[in-house]
Amino acid sequence: MNWITNYVRPTINSLFSRREVPDNLWTKCPECGTMLFHRELADNLNVCTNCGHHMPITARDRLTALFDGGIYTEVKVPEPVTDPLQFRDQKKYTDRLKDARKKTGERDAMLVATGEITRTPIVAAVQDFSFMGGSMSMYVGNAIVAAAEEAVKLGRPLVLFSAAGGARMQEGILGLMQMPRTTIAVQMLKEAGLPYIVVLTHPTTGGVTASYAMLGDVQIAEPNALIGFAGARVIEQTIGEKLPEGFQRAEYLLDHGMLDRVTKRTNLKDELTTIIRMLMQLPPAVAGDLPPPHIDSHALEGAEKAPVKP
Repeated sequence: MNWITNYVRPTINSLFSRREVPDNLWTKCPECGTMLFHRELADNLNVCTNCGHHMPITARDRLTALFDGGIYTEVKVPEPVTDPLQFRDQKKYTDRLKDARKKTGERDAMLVATGEITRTPIVAAVQDFSFMGGSMSMYVGNAIVAAAEEAVKLGRPLVLFSAAGGARMQEGILGLMQMPRTTIAVQMLKEAGLPYIVVLTHPTTGGVTASYAMLGDVQIAEPNALIGFAGARVIEQTIGEKLPEGFQRAEYLLDHGMLDRVTKRTNLKDELTTIIRMLMQLPPAVAGDLPPPHIDSHALEGAEKAPVKP
């Protein structure tokens, strides 16, 4: 036996031919600890296939999953004045914006788009928590106003997905002013007789909860989403009492009449379709409902007159 041929050479070859395995192929569920393959997790909309825990999902991935075929048209949002207060804490506000835009690839914390879900036309606004905690900024206010105006113009319902830690502190009172602005935008929809449906995702807190996130005609939440204005610890210190188990979670709010539904992310598209078509007085959606193929009537007449060959 030649140990160089049988042992040394294969070992050297294996060292040089070893492939690096990417670190992002597997994700560990923070709830149950199951290791999930990235494709399987993405196909299940970032919901754990073992325990059903809902992990964060980007705004664009949510829009792609929501609209038929992942096709949608983005609505342009007016750009506000950048850093009107010249705010600086540990970093300049302009630098924080640059970092967030580089990290997420988005202009700010909300996307607005039009499209169809199960052949039902809607306008959708999606808040992105990965952009500075989804904080409510002047841009977010402009986005909600633009979404409401687009919905009124097209005569479509507005579906809003909220995810935020509150108003953006770097914009001070200008961030807080988006609360009345967005409330007026919601009122535009109500005056036009158009449905406004809110899907509260984890987390939805602060001034967002005190304005547009709780004004929907129908309030839906994802399972175990944290929803509230002030934090649980602040409330406990204020009232001097221990809060009940699951306080400010979606299921608790549903039991106490603050929500209409708690729906899994994988079932959300079908549920939204049913609710929207009911509110818009449309017939139920039909699976595989596609428009009939275009038929040329002249060609059809010619085919009828043509002799049939035996």
